Amino acid sequence: MLPYLAHEDTGRSGDDALPLVLVHGHPFDRGMWAPQLAAFSATRRVVAPDLRGYGASPVPDADAVTPLSVFADDIAALLDHLGIERCVLGGLSMGGQIVMECCARFPDRIAGVVLADTFPAAETEAGREARNAMADRLLREGMGGYADEVLYKMVAPYADPEVAAHVRRMMTGTDPRGAAAALRGRALRPDYRELLTRLTVPALVVVGADDEFTPVSDARAMHAALPDSTLEVVEGAAHLPNLERPELFDAALGRFLLTSGL
Repeated sequence: MLPYLAHEDTGRSGDDALPLVLVHGHPFDRGMWAPQLAAFSATRRVVAPDLRGYGASPVPDADAVTPLSVFADDIAALLDHLGIERCVLGGLSMGGQIVMECCARFPDRIAGVVLADTFPAAETEAGREARNAMADRLLREGMGGYADEVLYKMVAPYADPEVAAHVRRMMTGTDPRGAAAALRGRALRPDYRELLTRLTVPALVVVGADDEFTPVSDARAMHAALPDSTLEVVEGAAHLPNLERPELFDAALGRFLLTSGL
């Protein structure tokens, strides 16, 4: 376990507002949460870490495997370091799966969850092979070719060019060793679908209307499984609605925090 992750820690929680902790997806860094750090730090403490192997956090060896359980333990260690007992925990894509793992490992510390553009099922055999093959490819070739291939699935083809450029910079700035370790670990992830049915804290499920990686049907299934959830479909966005349409994403998140008393 790392001592703690590199992170952004901004704003200050009042008496009624719990800290909001945001977990980025693959292959990004905490910069993907820049709009939310700006929008919510006026009313509460907002923390956005760089996951192990990403951004300014330490990078593992080329043959390492980083399972979701390790990412979750790193989040717990960061909460300890920051003196955060309970929080609203949100994540996008792989970050959402890390949030689910955190709910399995330390549910008492989580007062509410945000699951954005993610899905709870375990990896298929074909998916495991594809993730391991991609890990090998990134180590051989670097991140540039992959980033070019998936950029306009991460964001919609009609996305703001500045947003698309920001997303590509995050992808190409990721160390291939960290990305490969996460891909290998994510290939081994458990099935969280039963966990969702037992998650009684308020949950916000968000998805971009044009997301090809985790389509709206996946979000609807999670919404149906969760006992206390709200579903928000963000029009005009693909896999990264918090960056593509931050005004709509932030409005949905703000409503959820307000109506849930978080």
